[in-house]
Amino acid sequence: MLRDRTNPPDPEALALSALGWALAEDDRAQRLLALTGLTGDDLRARLGEPAVLAAILGFLEAHEPDLVACAEALEVAPAALVAARGSLER
Repeated sequence: MLRDRTNPPDPEALALSALGWALAEDDRAQRLLALTGLTGDDLRARLGEPAVLAAILGFLEAHEPDLVACAEALEVAPAALVAARGSLER
C-alpha cells in the first residue's frame, strides 16, 4: 500500500532509495551500470550530482517492470519516481 503523503517525496532522497533498490540485485545492478555508462567508481564519486540521480531514475523509468517494482518497494506511486527524475533534470 502506498504511504499517505501530503508533500511529494524529496527527489534526491527518492533517487537514493531507488538506487539502493536497484543495487540489491546483482543482475539489475550490472544492467544499471551498463545502461547508464557509469562505473562503480563514477557512481560513488558523483552520487550527489542531480544528473546522476536523474540517470538512476531514468534507468528505472525505461523498464516499466522495474519502475513498478521499485515504486512498490519504496511505497510510492511510479509517477513519483518519474516526477523526481524530472525535478532532478531541471
